[in-house]
Amino acid sequence: MSKVRVLVGTKKGAFILTSDGKREKWDVSGPHFTGWEIYHMKGSPVDPNRIYCSQTSGWFGQVIQRSSDGGKTWETPGGGMEKDARGWPKGESNKFVYDQKAHALTTHQWYDGTQHPWEFKRVWHLEPSLTDPDTVYAGVEDAALFRSTNGGSTWEELSGLRGHGTGPKWQPGAGGMCLHTVILDPSNPKRIYIAISAAGAFRTDDGGETWKPINRGLKSQYIPDPNAEIGHCVHHVAMNGKRPNTLFMQKHWDVMRSNDCGENWHEISGNLPTDFGFVIDVHAHEPETIYVIPIKSDSEHFVHEGKLRVYRSRTGGNEWEALTNGLPQSNCFVNVLRDAMAVDSLDKCGIYFGTTGGQVYASADAGDSWNPIVRDLPAVLSVEVQTLS
Repeated sequence: MSKVRVLVGTKKGAFILTSDGKREKWDVSGPHFTGWEIYHMKGSPVDPNRIYCSQTSGWFGQVIQRSSDGGKTWETPGGGMEKDARGWPKGESNKFVYDQKAHALTTHQWYDGTQHPWEFKRVWHLEPSLTDPDTVYAGVEDAALFRSTNGGSTWEELSGLRGHGTGPKWQPGAGGMCLHTVILDPSNPKRIYIAISAAGAFRTDDGGETWKPINRGLKSQYIPDPNAEIGHCVHHVAMNGKRPNTLFMQKHWDVMRSNDCGENWHEISGNLPTDFGFVIDVHAHEPETIYVIPIKSDSEHFVHEGKLRVYRSRTGGNEWEALTNGLPQSNCFVNVLRDAMAVDSLDKCGIYFGTTGGQVYASADAGDSWNPIVRDLPAVLSVEVQTLS
C-alpha cells in the first residue's frame, strides 16, 4: 500500500508526519532544528528520501539542510556553519554566489555590479529538480533565484532574472521582497515560472538565461499604473503538471487564471466571500479542480467570519463551494500562509494545509471532509506532501 509523508515547516522547527494510504493514523517526528524558522521543506520527485530544508534564524542566518533518508537524519551540505572564536555560528553556512564571480552572500547587505543594494535574508522556497536529486532551486529574499547542482553544497544565481530590465523597479510587499514560488514545467525542462512579492510573475523559456514578466491582465489598485507590467503582489501560483499551460494565481486581491503559460490572466474569484488570501492549489488528477482559503482582508489576516473554510471549484474557477466538514465554524482566527497547502497523488486525492494556530488538517477525500492530523504545533509556515510507493 502507498504511504504519504507530510513535511511541515514551522516558526520553531520542522515536523514530519507519516501515514499509510488510508491516511487515518499519523506518526509525528520532530521537532527537527528546534527553535529555528523552517520556511520550506520539499522532497525530490526523483528520490523521495532526498529532502531539502530551509533553516533560518534572525541571529545565525540561513542554512540549507539535506536528508538522504527521508528526514531521519540531516546534514549541512558543504561542511556546516562556519564558527567564530567562541564557537558560535557566523550565519554563512551554504555559500551563495552570483554572476559567476564567487562572491559569498551572507545575511548582510552587499552590492551588485550596478551598486544597487541587495540584502540576502532567507530562503523562502526550495524546488528540487524533476530529473536530478542533486539539482535544486532556491527562491530567496531579497528576490533572486539560485540553483545548486551538487545537492546544496554551493549555489549560483540565475542572474538573468534580477538582470531583467524591470529589476530596479521591484519593491517589497508587506512581507518583504521575496521570491516565494518556483514551478518547473514537466513538459519543457527549460521553462520555469516564478513569483515575487511585490513584483509579479515571471517566466523563462531558456533555462533561466532570460526572463519575461507575465502579468498581463493583473490589476492592482494601489500602484501608480494599475495595469503595470510589474509591481503586482502575487501571493502564490499553482499548476497541475498534466496541464502545464494552465496556471492559477492567488493575488493580493483576486483569484486569477491563465490558459496560455501566463501570457494573459483573467479573474475567477466568482462567488468567493472574499478574494484575498495566500494559498492556492490544484487537484492532482482533476486539472479543473482548485482550492483556496479566503482571508478576511489585507489588514485582518484571519479567515472570513471566523470560519475556517476551504473553497473548491470543480470548474476551474468562478463557481466555488465551501468545504466545512470537520473544520471549526466559529471563533476561528487563524491564517493559512502561501506555501502551507499541498496535495498528494493518491486516489482519492488528499489535501493538506497548516495554520498559524499550529494545526495541520488533512482530507483523504479531495476536500469533502477534514481531520486535524496534528494540533498545537508552532505557527505553520509551509506544508508539502510526498506520495510514497
